[in-house]
Amino acid sequence: MRLVSPAMSDLCVGRVVIVTGAGRGIGREHALSLARHGAKVVVNDLGGNVDGTGDDTSPAEDVVAEIRGAGGEAVANGDSVSDWHGAERLINTAVETFGDLHGVVNNAGILRDRMLANMTEEEWDAVISVHLKGTFAPSRWAAAYWRERVKTGAPVSGRIINTTSVSGIYGNPGQTNYGAAKAGIAAFTTIAALELARYGVTVNAVAPVALTRMTEGLGTAPETDAEREQRAPRWIAPIVTWLASKESAGVTGRVFEASGSVLAIAEGWRRGPRVDPVDDPEALGAIVEALLATTRPNTGMDGEPGSWPQPQS
Repeated sequence: MRLVSPAMSDLCVGRVVIVTGAGRGIGREHALSLARHGAKVVVNDLGGNVDGTGDDTSPAEDVVAEIRGAGGEAVANGDSVSDWHGAERLINTAVETFGDLHGVVNNAGILRDRMLANMTEEEWDAVISVHLKGTFAPSRWAAAYWRERVKTGAPVSGRIINTTSVSGIYGNPGQTNYGAAKAGIAAFTTIAALELARYGVTVNAVAPVALTRMTEGLGTAPETDAEREQRAPRWIAPIVTWLASKESAGVTGRVFEASGSVLAIAEGWRRGPRVDPVDDPEALGAIVEALLATTRPNTGMDGEPGSWPQPQS
């Protein structure tokens, strides 16, 4: 187990940051990095399995022990982020333990992958609940806290950092539930950024690519040490740590791709080629064909145009 090293900088000194799903994988790396750079961390993890079943608070407690053992400050929280009152308790844990709240990293998630024709209602609902409601609920309670701080005249430097996915912003077969939730989180990010700017709060998202419990069964497994290093969860933590700091005050409403091979900003929906309105559906065949001829193709999972599969006629 890699222990937290002494603080490398003062980047997040004095900041109180919640990280959800922080007991393992990417969330654990976020918590360790934030603590290493001076933040006081609320380590939230229900401790469930990849599919969301079960609960075990020991992973969160282990991360807290690791942070404290290296001289940092942290507290564990085992509330479910998709539970309305649990999310409220999570925010209260930060304020009651450390006296304030400066950031929420919404990282918790589960998988219930299935092709659309075979997906069950429960598989859909469970994934949407943990990812989408589990991003909304903590963010809502944090936003309300910051709004009340502003009303009292107190300074606010708030940060919400959400976790989207290339499966959501680019698309991946077998993940209509997960992808829809992650695309929803990307849209939530841009809208919340517009709403919360007046309170001194930024809202951004990160689309990570890393080898974790959730992704080890997806795609091609890394075969070499170099490939495994490129997909190590630690590569996601630096951008999240920076976004949680005061330095990032001028950045909001953005989606960052992060992995051991790239750090990039994903550009959202933009209006492409256009024509004047058409009221005759029979005329649209040739018009749509002409529009598509000058439209950039959808991207694949690599984020590059042209790798998206074409429909079969």
